[in-house]
Amino acid sequence: MHPHQDGVKTSVMFVSAVLFFLVWQTGVHGFDISEGASFTHQDITEKAILNVTAHVCRSLALAEGKSFTFPSLTTSDVAAACEVSKSCKSFINAIQTVTNENKQTDFVYFWSPPHHCDNEKIAEGQKLITDGLSVVKAANDEQNFASATLSLGRILHTVQDFYSHTNWVEMDHHLPNSNLIRNTSVGKIAAITRATCRNCDGEDCRNNILEDVIEEQILTSGYFSLSPFSSKPAGKCSHGGFWDRTEGIEPIGGINKDSNTSEHGHLHNLAANVAIRATSELLEDVRSSAGDRGFLQMMGLFKGKPLCFSMDTTGSMGDDIETVKNATSSIIDSKVGTEDEPSVYILVPFNDPDFGPLIRTTDPEVFKRHINSLTPRGGGDAPEMSLSGLQLALTAAPPNSEIYVFTDAAAKDEHLKNTVIALIEQTKSVVNFMITDVLGLRRRTQADNNQQQQSVRMSRAGGQLYRDLAQASGGQAVEVTKGQLLEAINILTESTSSSQIVLLQAARNLGIGENFTFAVDDSTQNVRIYITGVSVGFTLINPSGVTNTTGSSTFSSQLVGNLQTLQLKTETGVWEIRMESGNPYSLKVVGESSIDFLFDFIEESSSRFGGYSLIQNRPTAGQNASLLVTLFGSDSATVTEVMLVESSGSGQVNGTVKAQGGGEYIVRFNRIPSVEFVVLVKGQNNNGVSKASSGIFQRQSATSLRASGLTVTADDLDRVLEPGTPRSVSFSVMTTGEGGSFTIRATNDQGFTLSFPSSLQLDPGVSANGSVSITAPADTPSGTGVTLTIEAVAPGGADSNYDVLRLTVLSKVTDFTPPVCQLLSLQSNCSDNCSRSTWELSVQVTDAANGTGVDSVSLREGSGTLNISTAADKTTLVSYVASCCSPDVQLVAVDQVGNMEICSYSVRANVTQAVTTSPVITSNVTTSPVTTSNVTTSNVTTSNVTTSPVTTSNVTTSNVTTSPVTTAVTASSTRVDFSVSLCFGFSVLSFLLHSLSL
Repeated sequence: MHPHQDGVKTSVMFVSAVLFFLVWQTGVHGFDISEGASFTHQDITEKAILNVTAHVCRSLALAEGKSFTFPSLTTSDVAAACEVSKSCKSFINAIQTVTNENKQTDFVYFWSPPHHCDNEKIAEGQKLITDGLSVVKAANDEQNFASATLSLGRILHTVQDFYSHTNWVEMDHHLPNSNLIRNTSVGKIAAITRATCRNCDGEDCRNNILEDVIEEQILTSGYFSLSPFSSKPAGKCSHGGFWDRTEGIEPIGGINKDSNTSEHGHLHNLAANVAIRATSELLEDVRSSAGDRGFLQMMGLFKGKPLCFSMDTTGSMGDDIETVKNATSSIIDSKVGTEDEPSVYILVPFNDPDFGPLIRTTDPEVFKRHINSLTPRGGGDAPEMSLSGLQLALTAAPPNSEIYVFTDAAAKDEHLKNTVIALIEQTKSVVNFMITDVLGLRRRTQADNNQQQQSVRMSRAGGQLYRDLAQASGGQAVEVTKGQLLEAINILTESTSSSQIVLLQAARNLGIGENFTFAVDDSTQNVRIYITGVSVGFTLINPSGVTNTTGSSTFSSQLVGNLQTLQLKTETGVWEIRMESGNPYSLKVVGESSIDFLFDFIEESSSRFGGYSLIQNRPTAGQNASLLVTLFGSDSATVTEVMLVESSGSGQVNGTVKAQGGGEYIVRFNRIPSVEFVVLVKGQNNNGVSKASSGIFQRQSATSLRASGLTVTADDLDRVLEPGTPRSVSFSVMTTGEGGSFTIRATNDQGFTLSFPSSLQLDPGVSANGSVSITAPADTPSGTGVTLTIEAVAPGGADSNYDVLRLTVLSKVTDFTPPVCQLLSLQSNCSDNCSRSTWELSVQVTDAANGTGVDSVSLREGSGTLNISTAADKTTLVSYVASCCSPDVQLVAVDQVGNMEICSYSVRANVTQAVTTSPVITSNVTTSPVTTSNVTTSNVTTSNVTTSPVTTSNVTTSNVTTSPVTTAVTASSTRVDFSVSLCFGFSVLSFLLHSLSL
């Protein structure tokens, strides 16, 4: 898969462009390529994630003494079984992040055999997996979940391709090669001189791998190339497929199992099911390192919304800080223990000239202590580093978070406005500004008097900046006196449910009379209307046609500062609100419902094979556009209309909706609005309601979006930063508009040193290239996330676009040895009456002599009491006491870099021997998707085996670890190659081959 090395940069760029066209046109990311029943990387990844997540929730439930019924493997059912139904949106978002990164590997690393385990680059592929696992584990350890899921998606692609592209299943292996995800031998790989294949028997390639290769358990994989001048070593297998140019070189044929129609398509289902098990095994490894709750956080499963504050700590904010302290305690105390308990607490202080450090914790008491430790200091020149603090909060918080910024001053770092908007658009987070001192006079502290005594009015431009950012995110810019702040906080934080949805949102900079409508369906509760602005009047008309005014019995209202809140007495149907104002205002209607949507702009293939790629920044202005909408929360709900509605006007563009199945819809628009817009989705929930109108629903995106005539594309081949070592990130910029000198800005949320060109000269339709150098300080903790934003601005600032890269700092990993458990004692007085007897054990856990040391020991299975201490020689001592009614226990030992060992013990009848469950290579195992029966085992650890919903039958194992059994599933009705489907017109082939011969 290596392109010709002709040393000519333009040729390489040309081939890359052709490659993009190839992969894009062939529907590598596509749906409905043709009839059939093949697995896709998305199928495999989703099934494994859902399966492992369900097992995690089962373990947590059993540890808490709760019963657990294994759910069907759907996002909504798994979230419900985990008792976090309200976080279904973030769960789906996390899964989509992993699967999208998985699919993108086919394009980003198309020419790289190790990423696909092709060309017998199996050991190199294994190194990519183990290196990537180090990134995932380090990122999770720093709660850098965004980077963890991105890296996870890429390594899963390589793991899955191993089973499709090598001869693992041809050697009669029906369970994963566990060493593939560890730094140990993956098996004997064929030497470059060893023949591995013979010619296929016509179209029949089932027996083209040589018998001695199978008998001696020699690993091989097919060679692949698009070039007509390709070659392969003598006697080697080819990947196969119409577009593989090595397929016609003897030995003729291929061995890939990418689809049912591949040369080894008869093994496609087996390879896919083993890949599901292997994906589950890798996820179990990540789970062991992160811990059960850390794993669920990575996958976006939590109870309530994050509580995220960015706080001005300058001298004049003393009263505000005390108010926030009181409000925080009240919010936390009212939410802890409920289904809306915040999933994570984030605090970012800022003043001038500093911002940070970031505080992120899941412990409410820790958060309280940090809030209570804030003290006002400094200030005097009014503007503060508010946008720097907000930038850090946006990159630290999970997607779709709600962030509160407290300040009484304008932004000193206004140059970050576009960067902050870019992060808002990408994370789809909501930002609320709580602005005090609206009379304009900042009180002076003694520190202020020691400088220049002056009163500073918040500039009109500064206030407008906060209003612009609030509008872009779908938040509020609340202006109150310091004495009103507590009431304003209570109003905005009263509804912190993860199931909050937006029904309607609009902003008007020139106040005029205007009517708005919104539909309340029977799944929606707790409907609130937020109106910000001065002297804004309204008339509310309920679905029965009754006109309501202030003080009406159909709603209650509160007014504090410029914020007015209406709490509606829910009535299903279409409501109308008539706004009456000569001043600027914003209007937002929210509620709580299980039905919501996610969306992304996509670039569709124009070929008959379909397919699409995600647009990671702004869609291209002046062109048609496509939107991928994912609806969830009801099996009976369907999307009927999708519109792009101007945020500050009445214009809208209607799209054409086409259902894709599984709650997904592709919506096509003939144009994109030229101004900021939101996405409005309408549909029908046919759940047997008596009134047809109550089944009509509408949902709107909180984030305002915009199109751009610019494209900015950064190189994200390597997302790792080594501390103390400069890293260069190349990028390209292109414009569809007029050329000229375009301003380049690069920023990062960690304040790391950057260097980059201040401008690039662009001609229309021609890319210009640049690079950003970034250096993480030598003492940066491994796993630290760095968000690098690269922005291009057209002459005069009329247009801009960006690309955002999530990088992870990672120190070089040299420790690949897991901890070791040594049983010191195991005693019991178990009797027939297990509830009246106990058992206990003592275990010593150590790391290798040159290891990084034991980081943690936790309980995976068992409902007893675990005590951990550290001995004088730094070894870890573990004691465990449990009722004999709970006869099994699993301990998870993890070292400082995430190497883990699962140690299992039991006092069941005739079982007193401790077993360490290090996964090893498995072989000669036959699987079928039915309930377990007739199982013969030898030296097998059977703790933590769950047979719900599906396991294996007639299995003979030897030295096999039976970690939570994964689910064998049947493929969907969609046919997409396991890896790359390379099928499109012969004219394109000729064009490609000609380009490759340049």
